Formats: sequence, C-alpha cells, structure tokens
Amino acid sequence: MSDDTAPLAGLAQSGKLMGLDLGTKTIGVAISDSLRMTASPIETIKRTKFTADAERLLALIGQNKVTGIVVGLPLNMDGSEGPRAQSTRAFVRNLKQKTDLPMVFWDERLSTMAVTRTMIEADLSRARQAEVVDKLAASYILQGALDRLRR
Repeated sequence: MSDDTAPLAGLAQSGKLMGLDLGTKTIGVAISDSLRMTASPIETIKRTKFTADAERLLALIGQNKVTGIVVGLPLNMDGSEGPRAQSTRAFVRNLKQKTDLPMVFWDERLSTMAVTRTMIEADLSRARQAEVVDKLAASYILQGALDRLRR
C-alpha cells in the first residue's frame, strides 16, 4: 500500500463507509454504496449534546450497515491543527467509546468551499445552501477517501 493511502489503512476492506463533516452546530453525514464507488449525502444532524448526537449517528450506522467511518479533519491551510481539529479529535475519541468501528481522519481543507462554489454555480438559494452544505461537504470528504482507496 502506498503512503498516500496510509491514513485509510485502518478501514475494513469491504462494506459501506460513513463520512462525517463535524461542524460546531451541525454534523453532515454521507454514506457510500457497498462497492465504495460513490458517496451520497443522507442527513444533517443539528448538534445538541454529544450523547444525543452519538445516538443518532449509531442509529444511522446500524440502518446502513456501516463498516467504517471517515471523519473530515479541519486542518489549517498550512497543515497545522487548530481548535476545530482538536475538537474533531475529541469527538472521535468519545465516539470510539460507543462503537468498535474503525474511524479514520481525512483532510477536509477546502471541502466546504468547493461544495459552496458548486451550489452557487447550480444557482441554489442561500437558504437551500444552508440546509444542504454540511451533508454535501460530508459527501465530498467521503468521495475523496473512496477515490483514494480505489487507486
């Protein structure tokens, strides 16, 4: 396995993957197909308390028979980790206490920007953009990981 797939090495070899875009107010969720060809946005969870957020994620994991989780890691543009990356790592540490699924981080720099640009080009209203940006960002993050896994 080449070094550029090393961050994904902990994932099971087959089955659906879940992609997460952890924001401060919402969690964007995407799921891959079982062949791991495409990522589809499925839900935006409004964040409340960790326990409630985790319960919703665990329900989605069960419903979709997920075998691994790809979590967007919000690095700074220079590659360093700031408060948001530390918060994401803390969320994953807590989630790992509730499930044995393998979880890996995926560099999410520019994912929300790329998705927002696409929505503007598609002429979506600002209200509609706000509704879907997080789950689309999760899908973008997961698709990047899927594409890397296939190389």
